[in-house]
Amino acid sequence: MTNLLRIAFVTCFLTYAAAHEHHDELSEEEANAPVDNMLWIHMLLQALVWGILFPIGMVLGITRSRWHVPLQSTGYALTVGGYILGHSHKGRAFLPSVHGQCLAHYIMGSGFIAYAVIMTIIMLVGEQWVRRSGRSPEFFDSSVITLWGIVNTFTEHHGGSWSVKDMQHTILGVLWWTGGILGIYLARNNRRNIVPAVIIFLTGWAMSEHAQALMLSTKVHAMFGHTLMLAGVTRIAEVCYFVPTYAGEGPDDDSHSEHTLADGVSPRTSSTHKTFAARSFQYLTPFLLASAGLMFMSATDEELTYVHDNQMDHVTYILIIISFSFLLYTFIVFLVNLYPTTGRNASNVALNTVDDSNIEMVTPGGRSKWYSRVPLRGNGGQAHVLGDDEDDEDLMAPQMGRR
Repeated sequence: MTNLLRIAFVTCFLTYAAAHEHHDELSEEEANAPVDNMLWIHMLLQALVWGILFPIGMVLGITRSRWHVPLQSTGYALTVGGYILGHSHKGRAFLPSVHGQCLAHYIMGSGFIAYAVIMTIIMLVGEQWVRRSGRSPEFFDSSVITLWGIVNTFTEHHGGSWSVKDMQHTILGVLWWTGGILGIYLARNNRRNIVPAVIIFLTGWAMSEHAQALMLSTKVHAMFGHTLMLAGVTRIAEVCYFVPTYAGEGPDDDSHSEHTLADGVSPRTSSTHKTFAARSFQYLTPFLLASAGLMFMSATDEELTYVHDNQMDHVTYILIIISFSFLLYTFIVFLVNLYPTTGRNASNVALNTVDDSNIEMVTPGGRSKWYSRVPLRGNGGQAHVLGDDEDDEDLMAPQMGRR
């Protein structure tokens, strides 16, 4: 029954969309007509639903939160309203291909944003999964880069004479799969390496030298390339100095725990500040990747022609994009932090309570730490067997009495 309802629902909207009048040619009046309020509401509704409500609902669904169904139902209702408004607007008319501007920009740009999302997930909630997988993050990075490079190598040239752009795009594909193979090989035995970061840096350099028809477009592409180069540099610094390994740090048993009430300094206390610095630095690379992706998606010929016609300079346009990048990455971090604090994962947060004295009372596994650490046997200290000294004292007592 549910499948029949879904089919009927989709069929109704397909019929409605097919009946909507499209324009194969536009007059100057239709192309320059003002955007009416109904179309603005349509765009805002779709941005709200698909950009905010559905992603939040997805995370709540993963955590089995009771708010998942109400939120998604609201999103579907608003989507229906948005479709109706989109097919009922007046004023400016659009060609059928208005939503397909330069697909390559949107594919590659969204790829960089997805890369940023995955890096943030690994950093905030996925570190233990990486440890259990026995693979370093660079293994997965290099694998995706290799596959992407193979596809890019054979899809950029479509016959005829080779243009400069065809050659540049094709050689970028070759760079990716050759470098990706090296990254996969160096990532064996759970080792980190800088090959994916170097590939990102070289890709940024190539894009920064990508000549365009408009000076505005050249400047925006150059900034996109420089942002990628900076992302590559920060990733190299992270791998070499801040998080050089994802190997296990030893068992969490009585003799290795720092969550005790014993006097002295925890063995990891000296590295606390370094850990905080590493975590802060790790946010930089995914933010730069998200900024680069959004910038590349905003660098199509149609978009930049519109900006140029409105006499906006490249500085203003780039700063607008970076401002949106801050909002985008804030939302990404919010969604990732939503996962461990909602639904079935919310109960685990209570186990990590900390009292006013900043003493951790319970570990995430629920084991008590209200005791001093007992060293393992064989650490250099003298072993003591309970009962030996007492027996010796009992034997010596009669001799002491005769004296």
